[in-house]
Amino acid sequence: MVSSCISNSRYTYIHGSKWPNEAVDVHQVIVKKSGAKGFLVYFFALVILANAFHLFLVKGGSVIILLWSFLLDAFLVKLLWKSVTKESVVVMPAFGVQLETHFTSGKVTRRFVPIDKILKPVLLECVTPVTCYWSLSFIVHGEADLVLVFKELRPPMKMLVPIWKALCAATGSKESLDTCREDG
Repeated sequence: MVSSCISNSRYTYIHGSKWPNEAVDVHQVIVKKSGAKGFLVYFFALVILANAFHLFLVKGGSVIILLWSFLLDAFLVKLLWKSVTKESVVVMPAFGVQLETHFTSGKVTRRFVPIDKILKPVLLECVTPVTCYWSLSFIVHGEADLVLVFKELRPPMKMLVPIWKALCAATGSKESLDTCREDG
């Protein structure tokens, strides 16, 4: 049952519950498909391969050019094949949180974090020299690093806030969105 949906040009956020008793919260961030990306990758792979065959057969080029073009084509296709279709956060307040990443190839990676190991879910602003984005993470007992909820995608803040609130409710954190502390 879908209870809310938020959408922008890149992502669609769907919040629902899997079972009728609504004990399990399912939060999904789905990547909107762009047919142009797949078409362009395969088109350029075909152009590179055709150019290599032309150089090899007509101009008498070396086999190395042909091998490099195969390698470049394989890299382009692998780049497209590795892309993520959706990432899900399944919140089970009695057990824990399951993080899922679904790839175009059909591969699904899952990670389960027990609820008693999660100290606190946090929203972080990540700043790089090129861009700035928000990230949702867990502070997990016994681990030195933060556990990223979305490893591949960078959904906007308006999609992360409902997930963060559900995680705070499940873990018993009493923090509010207005809370801000500076170190020092």
